[in-house]
Amino acid sequence: MTYRISGLEPSLFAPLYRLADEDLAKQGTIRMPVTGSPGFPCRIRLDDAEFGQTMLLLNHVSHDVANPYRARHAIFVTEGSLEPADVTDALPPALERRILSLRAFDAAGMMSDAVLAQPGEADTAIRRLFEAPETAYLHAHNAIRGCFAARVDRA
Repeated sequence: MTYRISGLEPSLFAPLYRLADEDLAKQGTIRMPVTGSPGFPCRIRLDDAEFGQTMLLLNHVSHDVANPYRARHAIFVTEGSLEPADVTDALPPALERRILSLRAFDAAGMMSDAVLAQPGEADTAIRRLFEAPETAYLHAHNAIRGCFAARVDRA
């Protein structure tokens, strides 16, 4: 079984890159300098930003479904990111080094299973969750902060 993890589409956030801090604030978005690494995981590149880079902290709908599992939470994106990560059968750096909550969803967007994966355990957990025929896709969340990390699809 092959799986694919993709970063968020940069065009969703590109209009924010050129806004002044005051205009970002009106939308509930904050521009933040990276003060340490790891610690600022970009949902586009699926890696932690480096010291001195600038991130945007914003609220993002990660599971846009018409059921109780609709979800939104704060995420970081690296300001200026233009190319999303695209990783097959491996974990991108930001996911590999964190404790993850992996959530399986069926085609209707209802959660069908979930597991907690420690660093180094996610590959096995992803493959196990995809063994269930009802699993259409997975969401990875950073377990400690609870925020969306990435979507995982069958490849």
